[in-house]
Amino acid sequence: MRSAHEQRLPFEAPIYEMEQRLVEMEAQYAKNRAGGDNSKIGEQIRRLRRELAALKREIYSQLDPWQTVQVSRHPQRPQTRDYIDLLFDQFLELHGDRAIGDDQAIVTGLGYLDDMKVMFIGHQKGKNLAQRTACHFGCAHPEGYRKALLKMRFAEKFGLPIVTFIDTPGAYPGISAEERGQAAIIAENLMHMSGVATPIICVVIGEGGSGGALGIGIGDHLGMLEHTYYSVISPEGCATILWKGAEHAPKAAAALKFTSRDLHRFGIIDEIIQEPLGGAHRDHPEMAATLKQFLLRNLRRLIQVPKDELLDRRYAKYRKIGVFLEEAPEPSLLDPQRNGHAQSAV
Repeated sequence: MRSAHEQRLPFEAPIYEMEQRLVEMEAQYAKNRAGGDNSKIGEQIRRLRRELAALKREIYSQLDPWQTVQVSRHPQRPQTRDYIDLLFDQFLELHGDRAIGDDQAIVTGLGYLDDMKVMFIGHQKGKNLAQRTACHFGCAHPEGYRKALLKMRFAEKFGLPIVTFIDTPGAYPGISAEERGQAAIIAENLMHMSGVATPIICVVIGEGGSGGALGIGIGDHLGMLEHTYYSVISPEGCATILWKGAEHAPKAAAALKFTSRDLHRFGIIDEIIQEPLGGAHRDHPEMAATLKQFLLRNLRRLIQVPKDELLDRRYAKYRKIGVFLEEAPEPSLLDPQRNGHAQSAV
C-alpha cells in the first residue's frame, strides 16, 4: 500500500504540515523524557493538537463540490470489504447469479450486526491494481445486479432486512455489459426493490454514480456519508457532454448539486452521516462505529413497521421526490386568430 504522504489531497497540505510539526514535537518530548523538564513542550503539543482539530474542522466544513468528489475517491477511504470486517460479528459471503458468473464488483452475503441478521449488498472497487481490475473499478456488470436481485428475493422470502452500500462511478459501460442486458437488469432491480416486502437501508459510502448506484439504491431510508456524492452522472461525464472536455469536471461538480448537503436539502436523501475529522480515510474504526450506530438505529425502527405500511411509505417517498410547477399557457397561445391562423372547429 502506498503511504499516506503519496496520497494526500492538495487542499490537505496545511493539515499535513501541522501533523508533521506535531510528530516532531512528540519525538522531542519522548527524547527528553529520561531527564529534563517536559512541561513546556507538553503544553505546546496539547495546544497544537487543538489547533490541528480546529484546522481539520475548518477545511472539511468548507469543501467545494469537486473537493468532495476527491475525498469520496480517496485511495485510503474505507471500502465495502473494510466495512464488512469492521461492522459484522459474522459474515457469510454469497456468490454468483446462477446465469453468467460472480461479479466481484458486487459483494453480497449474510451478516450479523450485533444480534440482528441482515442481507448485505455492496459495491467493491478494490485497493490495488489487480483487485481494481477484477472489480472493474467498482463498475458492475449485469451479473452483479442479477446477483444482488437474487439475494434481495432471498431476504424477502426469509424476512431479513437488507443493507446496501453504494460506491461506484456507474455501471460498467462496455459492449459486453450491454449485450447481457445492463439497462434491463438495472430497471428490474429498481422495480423489485420498490416492492420487496422487507426493510431496506441504503448508504452512499463513496461515489454514487448514475444507474450503477440506483441499481442497489432504492430503499426505506437513504443515508450518505458526509463527504460523498450521489448523481445522475459523474462530473467528468457531465463535463464531457456539456463542455466537451473532462478538464471542466470541477465546473460540472458545482452545477450538479450532488453533495450530501445539497441532496438532504432537496429531500432526496434522509440523513447525512458524520465522518471523522478530516474524512473517513483518516479513521476507519471511528467511521465504522458511527455507521453501525446509524444502521442499528434505523433497522430497529423499520422492522417495527407493518409490511403494508412499509411499502406504502416507500412508494410515497419516491413519488414526492422532485418539485415542478404547472402553469396554464397564455391565452394568446391558444387563440388561433391572435396567432394569425384560421382553424376550423373539429
